[in-house]
Amino acid sequence: MPIVQIEMLKGRTLEQKREMVKEVTEAISKTANCPKENVRIIIREMDPENFAEVGVLRCDKK
Repeated sequence: MPIVQIEMLKGRTLEQKREMVKEVTEAISKTANCPKENVRIIIREMDPENFAEVGVLRCDKK
């Protein structure tokens, strides 16, 4: 049973998440040759102040 964890910044709509998990499920099912029913997805969202790139918090980027 494939388990996929997706970490991303908060801000996507529920509809965007629905579409994302649908597409990810399709891709995993196809490439791992397993039934869609066996694919599990965990979405972890974080606030921009909890993510940094090149030493700068995302919330501080202009």
